Amino acid sequence: MKFMPVKGVTDISTAQLKTIVSDKSKQFIDVRTPGEYKSNHIKQFKNVPLNQINSKINDLSKESEIVVICQSGMRSKNACKILKKQGFTNITNVKGGMNAWN
Repeated sequence: MKFMPVKGVTDISTAQLKTIVSDKSKQFIDVRTPGEYKSNHIKQFKNVPLNQINSKINDLSKESEIVVICQSGMRSKNACKILKKQGFTNITNVKGGMNAWN
């Protein structure tokens, strides 16, 4: 299944994520449910569930890159669209999500 890229959002693979995951200048958010996050997550990622993203928008900085992950790539793509609408310009979506991370 192929997802249409969101304009203004960079898509990266989990292999590319491994090369940037230690970069402290980036913000890493995991938009899965707290339960999914608890059972398995990448430690640099902060849990901001998709249904709470609008209320947590002020906790995120527009100055630095935001890297978004979910389970398969669908919710993170939606989160990227929301962030873009809110005026964020430096957004990266992890293709394949946690399913592709190992």
